[in-house]
Amino acid sequence: MSEREAMEFDVVIVGGGPSGLAAAIRLRQLAEQTGTPCSVCVLEKGSEIGAHILSGAVIETRALDELIPDWKAKGAPLNVAATEDRFWFLTEPNHIRMPLPPTMNNHGNYIVSLGNVCRWLAEQAEAAGVEVYAGFAAAEVLYDEQGAVRGVATGDMGIGKDGQPTPAHTPGVELLARVTIFAEGCRGSLTKGLLARYDLTKDAQPQTYGIGLKELWEVPPENHHQGHILHTIGWPLPTNTYGGSFLYHLDNNQIAVGFVVGLDYPNPWLSPFEEFQRFKTHPSLRGMFEGGRRIAYGARALAEGGLQSLPKLTFPGGVLVGDTAGFLNVPKIKGTHTAMKSGMVAAEAVFDHLRRGTAGEVPDYTARLQDSWLWSELRGVRNIRPAFRHGLWAGLALAGLDALVLRGHAPWTLSHHGADHDSLKKAEACEKITYPKPDGKLSFDRLSSVFLSNTNHEENQPCHLTLKDATVPVAVNLALYGGPEARYCPAGVYEFIDDAAAGGQRLQINAQNCVHCKTCDIKDPTQNINWVVPQGGDGPNYPNM
Repeated sequence: MSEREAMEFDVVIVGGGPSGLAAAIRLRQLAEQTGTPCSVCVLEKGSEIGAHILSGAVIETRALDELIPDWKAKGAPLNVAATEDRFWFLTEPNHIRMPLPPTMNNHGNYIVSLGNVCRWLAEQAEAAGVEVYAGFAAAEVLYDEQGAVRGVATGDMGIGKDGQPTPAHTPGVELLARVTIFAEGCRGSLTKGLLARYDLTKDAQPQTYGIGLKELWEVPPENHHQGHILHTIGWPLPTNTYGGSFLYHLDNNQIAVGFVVGLDYPNPWLSPFEEFQRFKTHPSLRGMFEGGRRIAYGARALAEGGLQSLPKLTFPGGVLVGDTAGFLNVPKIKGTHTAMKSGMVAAEAVFDHLRRGTAGEVPDYTARLQDSWLWSELRGVRNIRPAFRHGLWAGLALAGLDALVLRGHAPWTLSHHGADHDSLKKAEACEKITYPKPDGKLSFDRLSSVFLSNTNHEENQPCHLTLKDATVPVAVNLALYGGPEARYCPAGVYEFIDDAAAGGQRLQINAQNCVHCKTCDIKDPTQNINWVVPQGGDGPNYPNM
C-alpha cells in the first residue's frame, strides 16, 4: 500500500457536531484575541457537516450566547421559539395531563433542526479560519513513542470486501496535532479504544444509554401549532422500561416526533422501533399525523449516565468533549448547550496549554469544567435518571422528591445499574411481544424507514459491523436471548435466516442499512459486536434532522 501523507495542525478535532465545532470556533477566537497562531482542523465522517446529526431538538441558547453573542444577526437557523409545553402520561386508551417538571420548561428556547444549526456553525468556523474536512472518517488513533496521542488517521478509501486494495484505492491521511479533541458523539469508536488504553473509566459508573428514534412529518395546517412542545411517558412501554416521547412543532407545517427507550430494558423481545411505531397510533396522538406524510427518519444512541458515568476527560495528547464523554442533561432532554459548553471550556484549556508549550495532558480542563455552569447543571439532576432503575412509579416518586422538594441538593447520589448489555433477561423468562403490522399511514416497516434516511454504503468494502466470534450470534444470542439484535436494531441490519448448509439459522448482517446509531455496539448481550467506521462519507444523509 502507498505511504500515507501527513498534515500537521496545532489542534485536530474529531467530529463536526456541536461540541467539536464550538471548540474549533473558540480556539480561533482566542487565537485572534491574543495574536497567537493556532491552526485548527475539524474532521467529520458524514458526507457533509450535519449529515449524521440527529436530535429532537429544542435548544437552550446559553452556550451559543457566550460563543457567538450576535448569532441572530449572523443568521443562525433558530427560527421557531417555544411557545407552549405540555407533559402527558399515556394510558392505552387515554392521556393524563401532568404537572410540568421544572427541567421541561422551555420558555426562551428554540425548536430547531440540529443538523442545520451545525451547518451554520461550520460556516462560522470556516470564516474564523478553521479547516473543515467532511467525508473523511477518523479510523485510527496515532500514538508517539511515549504512548501519547499524536493525532488520527483517516481510513483508506477503495478497500474491497476481501480487505485488499481495489484499483480505486486511496490511502488515508495522517492528521497530526499537538492536542487532539475527540468529539465523536455517543459511543465513539475511537473513544472506546482510548477509554480502554488509558483506563479512563476506572473511577466512573458504567455508562447507561438510550436509543432515540425520530421522524419528521409534514401535516395539514389545522394539525400544526408552531412552537408547541409535547412530551409523554407511559404507554406503550412497560413500567420496567425507561423512556418517553417528544413532539415538536416546527415551522412550515412540520412536526418532529421522536421516541426514546432506555437501553437497560430487560425483555429481549422488546423492539424500540416497533414501540415507536405503535406509539403514533395512540388515540390522543394519531389525529396529529392523519392526512400528513412522513418525510424523514433516523436513529441514534444517547449517553444518559450523567456525572456518575463521566470518564476521566484527559489523557496524554487529548481530551474528550460533548456526548462522547456523556454531557447530556437527561431530565431537560437536552445536550446541545452542554456539549457546546464542554467544547468551549476544552478549547480554553487546550489553548492555554499550547501557549505554555508543555507536553503531556491538558492539566486544568476538568477543573475548569467543575467551576462552570455545566457542572452545576449536571450535578443538580444527577439523581433523576438512576431513580428509574427501580421502575416507573418509584422513579417518578424519587425524581419528584429530588427535583421539586430537594431541588437537586440531595445529600446523596444514586447509582446506576450495571452495563446495559447485562440487563437482558433470558428469552424464556420473558413474555413475547406481538406488534401490529404497519399500516403504511401512521406506522411503517424498517426498510421503508431506512430509505427516508438516505443511507448509503459502498457495497464493496469491509463490513463495519464486526464480530469478535462469528459463532456467538446463533450459539448464544439466538439460543438464550431469542436473537435480540434483530429487534434492537432500528434499521434492519441484523436478521436470522434459515441456512440449510449451516443446518439451521445464521445471522445475516445487512451493513448497507446501518444508520450509525451504535445500539448494537451497546446492547449486544455478549459484547460480540464492534462498530467501526465505514468508508468516509458513508451512512445516513439527514437533510433537516
